[in-house]
Amino acid sequence: MNVQLNPAPVTPVLQATQISKLYGENQGFHCLDIDLYPGEVLAVVGESGSGKTTLLKALSGRLPPQTGQVIYASDEQDIISLYDSSEAKLRQLSRTEFGIVHQHPLDGLRPYISAGGNIGEPLMASGNRHFGDIREQASQWLNAVEIDPCRIDDLPIHFSGGMQQRLQIARNLVTHPKVVFMDEPTGGLDVSVQAKLLDLIRQLVKRLNLAVIIVTHDLAVARLLAHRIMVMRQGQVVETGLTDRVLDDPQHAYTQLLVASVLQQ
Repeated sequence: MNVQLNPAPVTPVLQATQISKLYGENQGFHCLDIDLYPGEVLAVVGESGSGKTTLLKALSGRLPPQTGQVIYASDEQDIISLYDSSEAKLRQLSRTEFGIVHQHPLDGLRPYISAGGNIGEPLMASGNRHFGDIREQASQWLNAVEIDPCRIDDLPIHFSGGMQQRLQIARNLVTHPKVVFMDEPTGGLDVSVQAKLLDLIRQLVKRLNLAVIIVTHDLAVARLLAHRIMVMRQGQVVETGLTDRVLDDPQHAYTQLLVASVLQQ
């Protein structure tokens, strides 16, 4: 007799419940619920001022919401309420289990420390003190993000914008975080450089089973990277669902406007 076993339910790695952060009446975001699962890329899209970046900061522990809570399921399956945690605990999470990729890569790098030092610094912060091991891991990560390991001692200020962004990604992923927050990671890059960077991110998400929240105004980036999409307008989620469904058959008038504006370009 064959016994049918129900698969174990997948627990969200990050879960926000009724979170709000408002500046005045129409800035920030209001009463949002979000689940993010391992191996999933969630894109948050919308025009400037829709609350996307403020939301990203709240989800990553950098900006306390005024209402609601953000729950993180750690590697040990401990359930951690971010804003009930100490500053020390939040710093530990940011060093080990969260990665934050900024739109402007030098915001997330130490520009006058070598490329290898930028990657090695998070390793040292997480307890690794063996110089040879740190340098070897830095070299491996440079290779993984398609930067010649021979440039391990070069300063980031001597890198191109695309190389700086790839170096920032390596710095964030070297400690094997579970959740990565990306704020317009392809902004300001040439189209050909964007394509290479997006392909790299897709490979790393799949290989490392990363959970990623990416904020972008570019629907093409969302389509290429994201499994699900959230469309924000004036601090509210007006539409959400599987990326292809939302972009190919938008239901809300604002989403239809965003999609139509891309088609007209």
